[in-house]
Amino acid sequence: MSARTPPAWYVISLRPRGEHAPLRRAAARRGAGLIALSPWRLRAREDDATRAALRDALRAHAVLFTSPAAVRAARALQPLRARRGQRWLAVGAGTAAALRRAGVDGVLSPARMDSEGLLALPELADLRGARVGFVTAPGGRGMLAPALHARGAELLRADVYEREPVAPAARDVARLRALAAPAVLALSSGEALQRILDVLPPPARAQLLRARVAAASERLAALARAHGFAEVRVARGPRPRDLVDAAAAALADAA
Repeated sequence: MSARTPPAWYVISLRPRGEHAPLRRAAARRGAGLIALSPWRLRAREDDATRAALRDALRAHAVLFTSPAAVRAARALQPLRARRGQRWLAVGAGTAAALRRAGVDGVLSPARMDSEGLLALPELADLRGARVGFVTAPGGRGMLAPALHARGAELLRADVYEREPVAPAARDVARLRALAAPAVLALSSGEALQRILDVLPPPARAQLLRARVAAASERLAALARAHGFAEVRVARGPRPRDLVDAAAAALADAA
């Protein structure tokens, strides 16, 4: 794909500001361009209360990280070291890989890389009397905490970063409105989708709703349909290559 030849199709990314590169690379390998519509930016927390909450969370019987961003933010606050007898868990393969890079071995993560997949792990079936460190951010993964409480866990929550809402860049909104080539929305966050639908101007919102969707899970696929997206395909998982492969397959089916 030369610099002068526009891509034949586009992937629409709702990743946080500055976090689009992996999806951009995966799209480029398929000959696609990328339109970045960031609903927020990520900001690590560094205050004393966060440090204390993280120390407590990392002493629990089990320690659960909900995203690679949570690993990066926690690692910046203190070294991550597994204690003897602890279980360390990650929502998906990307988070597990981030923990391994931080020096934690034996991380458990589900084949189905979402909250439902994590909750299906046998290690989380019965948590009566167990303390679970929950390293995350406010918002997102809304079903995890109540489900872990219901199974008997005492949650030690550490919100080590936060999502700061931002308006999508005007140039990217303009690119979306002017889009003539086929486009597929890579959907891995229901919260991000709701935020972007709320803030887009009506013409850009209408254009987005005409895109096909590659959803990271059946739950997100159902959410996309509920918002009015007509053509939705479920990807193998939330990784960039999974979403782009599903996007390319959706376009091939329509051809």
